[in-house]
Amino acid sequence: MDMTESFRREGDYEQSSPSQNPYPHTPVSAPVNPEWPPPPAHEPTVGVTGHAMPRKRTRGPVALLAAVALVAAAVGGGTAYAVQELSGSDTVASSTTTNVVPSSKKGDIAAIAEAVSPSIVEISATSNSGQSTGSGVIITSDGEIVTNNHVISGASSIKVTTSDGKEYTAEVVGTDSSKDLALIKLQNASGLKAASLGDSDAVQVGDTVVAIGSPEGLTGTVTSGIVSALDRDVTVSTGEGQQQQQPDGGWPFEFGGQEFNGDTGSSTTTYKAIQTDASLNPGNSGGALIDMNGNIIGINSAMYSSASSSADAGSVGLGFAIPIDTVKSDLAQLRAGQQN
Repeated sequence: MDMTESFRREGDYEQSSPSQNPYPHTPVSAPVNPEWPPPPAHEPTVGVTGHAMPRKRTRGPVALLAAVALVAAAVGGGTAYAVQELSGSDTVASSTTTNVVPSSKKGDIAAIAEAVSPSIVEISATSNSGQSTGSGVIITSDGEIVTNNHVISGASSIKVTTSDGKEYTAEVVGTDSSKDLALIKLQNASGLKAASLGDSDAVQVGDTVVAIGSPEGLTGTVTSGIVSALDRDVTVSTGEGQQQQQPDGGWPFEFGGQEFNGDTGSSTTTYKAIQTDASLNPGNSGGALIDMNGNIIGINSAMYSSASSSADAGSVGLGFAIPIDTVKSDLAQLRAGQQN
């Protein structure tokens, strides 16, 4: 590999209730020697058609819980998230069984894009070093948004544009530079479409994925690919000065024992990332990596580029995303206002 090749931090600076399934009706001949007298009517028998008699219905709390579970499953991830919000829990429930798109449309990229795009936003953050453009994922209807810490680090003002073109002012709620995550909150927002957070632990190499974000300010850009690898160690700077030091969009980080795109400094942290060949470009940072059911499985955070400068950077099919399970485990601290 040419030593001029570099990893580059992408996206930073731009200067049902189940149906009954009975056994098939199978008529049988009347027995030659029928039992006489016939058995009492209350004893369980097998009818002449070959059907097993239905079991007595379970009543009480168990039946009620089962009914509630069926309703929740039918409604989907939005209801699951609402339940945890109302209960006061800060842990987002796994959505591994949620179908954001209809079952008949599973794997249909157009259907996934249509269903999930309203939950992805463009973020413009202004700081003393210039302006950064990135992406974010709406996780509540009133405007909580997850993004990368490096997208908003050091920002004096943050503007967010939703998929329908509406612009909001946002404030930072919490940050975690050790995981390159941040939680921001839109002001005076309501009725937004929250994304369904999936289960990154269930992701397998070779799974088809979709990425949605705002590369180079092109809001709502959709690309697709596969999961290329899991548990890739990506090392990034945790210092605000380091994060802001390259106004041309460079984002220094380390991979495979080598340092790319600048000096990461003395304060660094390493996280496990999902590797994908879905095309990622500057501006995709903080956007979504999505499975074929329409669930978010990762927050896109980095890309590899063979260019020596960010001005010439482009996707070569080596992108990295923070697993959504990492986000969910960190959400309580972010909501509590953690700033580090």
